[in-house]
Amino acid sequence: MNLTTPICRRLGIERPIFGFAHSVEVTIAISRAGGLGVYGATRDTPEEIRERLATIRKELGDLPFGVDLVLPKGMPEHDDREAIERRIPDAHRHFVKGLTERYGVPAATKPGMRSRFVRSEEIAQAQIDAVLDSDVELFACGIGAPIETVEQAKADGKTTLALIGSPRHLESALAAGADIIVAQGHDAGAHTGRIGTMSLVPQIVEGAGSVPVLAAGGIATGEQIAASLAMGAQGVWLGTAWLTTTEHGLDPILVDKLIAAGSDDTVISRANSGKTLRQIRTSWSDEWSSERAPEPLEMPFQDILVGDLLGAIHEHRVEPLMHHPAGQSVAWCREVRTVAEVIDQLCEETRAAIEGLRSGSLFE
Repeated sequence: MNLTTPICRRLGIERPIFGFAHSVEVTIAISRAGGLGVYGATRDTPEEIRERLATIRKELGDLPFGVDLVLPKGMPEHDDREAIERRIPDAHRHFVKGLTERYGVPAATKPGMRSRFVRSEEIAQAQIDAVLDSDVELFACGIGAPIETVEQAKADGKTTLALIGSPRHLESALAAGADIIVAQGHDAGAHTGRIGTMSLVPQIVEGAGSVPVLAAGGIATGEQIAASLAMGAQGVWLGTAWLTTTEHGLDPILVDKLIAAGSDDTVISRANSGKTLRQIRTSWSDEWSSERAPEPLEMPFQDILVGDLLGAIHEHRVEPLMHHPAGQSVAWCREVRTVAEVIDQLCEETRAAIEGLRSGSLFE
């Protein structure tokens, strides 16, 4: 059975699977397997974005791929860490110092991934410029799609995509001119909203009209892909599925935690960035939800507060505090496989689910 949908034909891909990853290798493997790999570049410097997109293009040749930037509103104008540091309350510093001492975390040898630059308008524009200067086919915007950015990307011949977690965000995404909408349900990993995938997707499909919609959040099987297509989505957007793949190459401690986790072993916390972020439950999330913990700060203050500590935790492999964003679909991350094996199985399961419904055997 051919699973190619209209959005697949539009973008020149064979399978309706869009894969988001903070890994160059995973991005390449997804596109090579017939889907569309989307590289998450939010925490990269503009120079790194240019280099990594060039690497992906070199490996993929004419195969399409995408890049994703999270572009929240209300960030400070400049990349000025000292200015942010001056506004961090002493109580929060004391709590982080206590965590460091309680778990014996050695000092980081370099700034953490979240603290090596300040999430700011200055950095965001430089990142946008790096993407616009590239020949990437798809530009995805998380947490808001600025109209000027979407217009410029479209003028450059790029397909634009907006991720939304609520029907109330749909109007602004459409007004910005997004070519594709991702309806990301509460089940999803990382930054996520409050509406479940099964409730959200059909509302967004109905409201989007002729604009194609992808389903996201908790999707890890072909049966769920078939259900997404039945709800009117033209494909799916997956992130958690790639975390335990060979190509991702996560630390074995994290891989073991992900494989051991079930859907109820994820928790939503603001402790990493100040924004709600679904992750696997560990001592890190437990500490920040305890009575002694202060309320996490807003982004980018929380980034700077905990960024170096998070870097040290992973650099020195402090097991109790090591964690990773993951959606409720982590329950299906049961073994280490290649990206191609994951995609092949998903497509086989989707075909089987659709054929099962067509045959009518369910209703006999």
